[in-house]
Amino acid sequence: MGLAAFRRLFKRSHPGPGRDRRVHPRIIPSAGTTVLVVDDSTTARHLMTGMLRQSGYRTLEAADGARGIALARSQRPNLIFMDVMMPGMDGFQATRKLQADRLTQGIPVIIISGNRQATIRTWVEKIGARGFLEKPFQRGEFFLRLESAIY
Repeated sequence: MGLAAFRRLFKRSHPGPGRDRRVHPRIIPSAGTTVLVVDDSTTARHLMTGMLRQSGYRTLEAADGARGIALARSQRPNLIFMDVMMPGMDGFQATRKLQADRLTQGIPVIIISGNRQATIRTWVEKIGARGFLEKPFQRGEFFLRLESAIY
């Protein structure tokens, strides 16, 4: 992913009222609160894990759905951010498997995609994900989704 794609992934525009960190205080995570980021883009994973670590979260990373499932089963994170388009097992397939597994079915999943179609959002609800985050996203929106899913 080049610099232009990175910039598109992370919007720097003002997020609007109620979404800015200074307006909406961030929840401080308790020690050990863990978030798994599953995305085939190294840049996207590093961006998200960097923001999470700066805010006090423990992070795990996976580049594909199969590895994400394995990490979720072994580490039991508090939340998973799951990209849709990945080689091999896509995010929808991985999320369905997580929801069907008694070890991982209670872990909230937030689907991430650059696809703005309504069909994506419909699938999010059908597979049991807790929410949808559209790429490019703003930092404030990222944390609002996270906080609404686990607190």
